[in-house]
Amino acid sequence: MSTYCVTDNTEPTPPSERIASLDAIRGVAVLGILVINVRVFSMPELTLTNPNVYGEFTGLNYWSWLAGHVLAELKFITLFSALFGAGIVLFIESKPEGSALRLHHRRTGWLLVIGLAHAYLLWYGDILVPYALCGFVLVSFRQKAPSTQAKLGVVLLLVPSLLELVAGVTLGSEALAGQWSPAEATLQSEVATYRGGWFEQFDHRLPTALRRQTLGFLGQTFWRVGGTILLGMALYNWGVLTDERSNRLYSLLVVGGLVGVGVILAGVWYIEASDWSADVALFWQQFNYWGSLLVAGGYVGLITLYTRWRPEGPFTRAFAAVGRTAFTNYLLQTLVATTVFYGHGLGLFGSVSRAEALGMVVAFWVIQVLFSVLWLHVFRFGPVEWLWRTLTYGERQPLWRSG
Repeated sequence: MSTYCVTDNTEPTPPSERIASLDAIRGVAVLGILVINVRVFSMPELTLTNPNVYGEFTGLNYWSWLAGHVLAELKFITLFSALFGAGIVLFIESKPEGSALRLHHRRTGWLLVIGLAHAYLLWYGDILVPYALCGFVLVSFRQKAPSTQAKLGVVLLLVPSLLELVAGVTLGSEALAGQWSPAEATLQSEVATYRGGWFEQFDHRLPTALRRQTLGFLGQTFWRVGGTILLGMALYNWGVLTDERSNRLYSLLVVGGLVGVGVILAGVWYIEASDWSADVALFWQQFNYWGSLLVAGGYVGLITLYTRWRPEGPFTRAFAAVGRTAFTNYLLQTLVATTVFYGHGLGLFGSVSRAEALGMVVAFWVIQVLFSVLWLHVFRFGPVEWLWRTLTYGERQPLWRSG
């Protein structure tokens, strides 16, 4: 049982009772996912599959891609997903037995509504809808033994990996069809669409979001996200995510993260040795698919050890503030990025290099940290967190710290 506690059903946990490492991990995760999300905010979607298909891929741009691939791609969304699983258990544990499941479903239902609006009105890469759909299903495993949750999580994670390996063996390059080497006209059409106005963007955003939430969800996202959510439940119940284990365990997680980096670098060598051949693309993706789990665990260990060393340090407080406003910051990233890159704003889509986009990410991190810290000096919740909480409980929640 976690020591993360709440005072009652509707009041936020006082800062003195919050676990700094848990908030800090969430803050690092939401900041880190922008490193990868900015690629599809600023470039055609298929650059995530094959970075060679669009934009300069040499020099500083190559190293920007490599750093993101090794240290960020799938790592921070893995952390975010595991924390979502932990959050399901934490939320239900903090509520009276008679109302816990009802409140969870209402909370998850509003998450689904917000996610659908995010996906169809702003950005097709939304993760909130998959979280909500998984949340409705996987809540039934909240009371299972953590070993059972972990084993089932690994089973779910295996499904898309095995499907891709089978496809790679039986179909080879045909398994990826136009996803690996899309026609130039396809890429330029997407560029033109997102340099256009908000209504024009529906030509790509609507079918892409629908595909991701149907075939994409059933074929891959449910298994990856769902498996990680279950692992998050297990890690929460084991006390790993709540700073309850030994320094030795967290140090081992850091070592595991370094091993994961080695695995991913081996994958980069493998795909580059084959000259980025589509015939081995599905095999290459397995290196990062599994290595990212180790690296994500390494981040858990590293952040927890740091917050133990400096529980009141500036980085701990900064990341924790971002973590406490993670929902707001996630949506804020979309609002700012689409305004910068899409045609209803500055219209920079397809014209910014990888290195320039990464520089923008670092600048926005500074803004997000400052915003989060200053906001929480005045308010109890982030604005979206407050709205979500109000909708969940069906009554207006106090927002001002003095309220």
